[in-house]
Amino acid sequence: MRLGPITVDTPVILAPMAGITNKAFRRLCREYGGGLYVSEMVTSRALVERSPESLRIISHDEDESVRSVQLYGVDPATVGAAVRILVEEDRADHIDLNFGCPVPKVTRRGGGAALPWKLDLFTGIVQTAVREASKGGIPLTIKMRKGIDEDHLTFLEAGRIARDSGVAAVALHGRTASQYYSGKADWSAIAELRNALPDIPVLGNGDIWSAEDAVRMVRETGVDGVVIGRGCQGRPWLFGDLMNAFEGSAERHQPGLGQVAETVYRHAELLVDAFGSEMMGLRDIRKHMAWYFKGYVVGGELRAKLATVPTLEVLRGLLAELDAESPYPGADAEGPRGRAGSPKKTSLPENWLQSRRLNEAQQADISAAELDVSGG
Repeated sequence: MRLGPITVDTPVILAPMAGITNKAFRRLCREYGGGLYVSEMVTSRALVERSPESLRIISHDEDESVRSVQLYGVDPATVGAAVRILVEEDRADHIDLNFGCPVPKVTRRGGGAALPWKLDLFTGIVQTAVREASKGGIPLTIKMRKGIDEDHLTFLEAGRIARDSGVAAVALHGRTASQYYSGKADWSAIAELRNALPDIPVLGNGDIWSAEDAVRMVRETGVDGVVIGRGCQGRPWLFGDLMNAFEGSAERHQPGLGQVAETVYRHAELLVDAFGSEMMGLRDIRKHMAWYFKGYVVGGELRAKLATVPTLEVLRGLLAELDAESPYPGADAEGPRGRAGSPKKTSLPENWLQSRRLNEAQQADISAAELDVSGG
């Protein structure tokens, strides 16, 4: 898969996920397989203001061959300034723009999956970002959803605008904002976008829980690559499975409980190093415990202790209580993971759907609509 000057040997992209795809998790995933690994989403305003947290989010290990950053923003000037920083200060090799976040605190301000409804705003942001990124020869891509809901779809128009603006690729999550992560992803919409944009790479996202799912998406939709989100939570080895599948190998990672425990401890160590704090690193690993041990035989009391683990020493002791010889549980450890949520009406700015263009009041509000650091 080619993104401008970048060649991704395994056509797989780790989706940016807030609080998950930090340096520690990206390293774990890279150790299993190839692909492009995107950092957590950062708001353009926070980056322009150089908040310490935004700079942490966009930091990369020295051996990350492609430094990939995803930006969120609702103001063309601020997004352009953020891209300029990444280019001029040599902080990224690939930039992605987020137009897919369904979180209410983002959409109610006109951002994320709500933004492509406003064609003038969407066009302005993409054109400005592409122009600034091109000054450093850096490919810029976008990730989006089908639209706000089934009555307000935006993906075909947004895809064509992005293509005409010079983006290197377009990724589509086959759900609307109102679906959140519930129901099934609409792979037919992904195929429709692929057919509508034959001249640039199109990537598919949604309901890829296994390597077999990824191969099936490529076959059914014709996409150039896949984007992996919740499917890899607690399963960094999925990227090894994906690499094997795209290379034609049937070999899959099926770790026993002892191997999972080793990975959890290594993940915690990497988090401590990334945050520079044992307290923060251990606080962060807690959210991963249910994902790592999905389907494995782990007692309820021990699960509860793992979910509140305070130190590496305590973590080592708790992991030692597991049956290291317990084998891979099969289907119980596979399939959907993470919170799906339920369908809900998307929170939007007042009168957002009345027109495809910003009115004066919306234009005045948009510059104040970005969040402090991360969008979702």
